[in-house]
Amino acid sequence: MIKYAVIVAGGSGTRMGGTLPKQFLPLADKPLLYYTIRAFLDAYDDMQVIVVLPLDYIETGKEVIDAWFDHSRIQVCAGGETRFHSVQNGLQLVTQESIIFVHDAVRCLVSTELIHRCYEAALEKGTGIPVVPARDSIRILTDGDSSSIERERVVLVQTPQTFHSGILLPAYNIDHKEKFTDEASVVEAFGLKLHLVEGEETNIKVTTPSDMSICETLLKKKGV
Repeated sequence: MIKYAVIVAGGSGTRMGGTLPKQFLPLADKPLLYYTIRAFLDAYDDMQVIVVLPLDYIETGKEVIDAWFDHSRIQVCAGGETRFHSVQNGLQLVTQESIIFVHDAVRCLVSTELIHRCYEAALEKGTGIPVVPARDSIRILTDGDSSSIERERVVLVQTPQTFHSGILLPAYNIDHKEKFTDEASVVEAFGLKLHLVEGEETNIKVTTPSDMSICETLLKKKGV
């Protein structure tokens, strides 16, 4: 089945400092966004990539694509007010029945194996949501107090969150709500169950300058 990767790069990345959004920061001599796009193009020969960019940085994103990639498998669109709206904009470019990956642009170390795992899950179950176990102790805050929760009952959600188009496209016709922090929460609100798959500890989301250093070290270990 045809595959679409909606790579969400609509944020400004203010926690990194500076003015350039973090998806464009240099990482081992290439923009961070390069590695994310490359991962999906390399995973499947029929993968189509949709890059969702901040409106003010669409030309910057196109420059990255022009420098490193063949345009025939990549489309670009502008992001929206929230992640929900950015994904919604990207999904408008999906024109066929397909398996759709939605991925954070700044998770640049996503592996081919994880992409394949998510695809197989979505193909069989309709959804594939990568998660990793919680390693730290967990407490829930309630009315100024807190209580512990067994960490074995908690998982941390990653991307690419992966869905059959017959599930994801209708789900994104509902109205936006503040609780929609990712695609899984939208699909769940639409009344559908989620299928979890094993994520990867190295599939980190770059948020701070120290994350960039970690990514660079991991890329060197991979020989990239």
